[in-house]
Amino acid sequence: MKTRQLAVLSGKGGTGKTSLVASLAALAGRAVVVDCDVDAANLALLMPGSDGPTESFYAGRRARILEERCAACGRCTEVCRFGALTFQGSRLVVDRLACEGCGACAHACPNAAVAYDDNLAGDWWVRPVAEGLLVHARLGIAQDNSGKLVASLRKTGRELAERDGYELVLVDGPPGIGCPVHAALSGVDALLVVTEPTVAAEHDLRRIVGLAARFEVPTGVVINKHDLVPGACERLERSCAELKVPILGRIPFDPLVPERASRGRPALAASAGTAEALADVWSRAQEKLLSGEPNGSNPHLTGA
Repeated sequence: MKTRQLAVLSGKGGTGKTSLVASLAALAGRAVVVDCDVDAANLALLMPGSDGPTESFYAGRRARILEERCAACGRCTEVCRFGALTFQGSRLVVDRLACEGCGACAHACPNAAVAYDDNLAGDWWVRPVAEGLLVHARLGIAQDNSGKLVASLRKTGRELAERDGYELVLVDGPPGIGCPVHAALSGVDALLVVTEPTVAAEHDLRRIVGLAARFEVPTGVVINKHDLVPGACERLERSCAELKVPILGRIPFDPLVPERASRGRPALAASAGTAEALADVWSRAQEKLLSGEPNGSNPHLTGA
């Protein structure tokens, strides 16, 4: 059986996406789980284990002054739009957090006194866990290119799954709809959108569903904390019907979920009602989203 990739996104942050992914991994029993929320990764808190060797992630470049060539003429400081080059006495210093690696300073320098180094933007690890393997990363402070890091993590997760015979790759995506989300969504077999009965979550649900439609990814919805606001869930259900996306489950508000999370345990370990709702979500996701051919159309969602 070929490996299938299921992405879990939310648009709005804080809907319970990561908690759901950890629970789905436990229900699946054996999966490669990729935490693609590299700007604020926290899935590792719910999937304890020991990380393998630290791998470095390089993205972009940063200027470096070759002091033996620098004449301290100041032309580079005049052309740098980011204020990354300043004099400390007679010595020219590069602010690596401000430098964008654009090359303007090197172009302006008459003495070829500017070189460029690859920029260490973060680190990533593979962690053996009870559910299989967790691939996760940490982007450095003030670093960008999180979309590139997400793509790299997904590639690693897919290769590990194919190498070790895993049938499922679970992708815990970042919030929003920007570049990192595109990298998390591209090429997956199906998408699960986690939402909640709030105006902000409903707004972002529409954006994510629209994005998934452009990627032609079969999509289902999970409503978390469905009973938190009386009447709000019904409005959310009408929106799903309007968007023609199936609701695969409704998870009740459960104060035990954050309490269990504080101990490093997934929502599946909360109350019996929550565990039952999560099991139902996984069952329906398998039936509605993962029953078709990998990276192909899914007949269960036609006209849903």
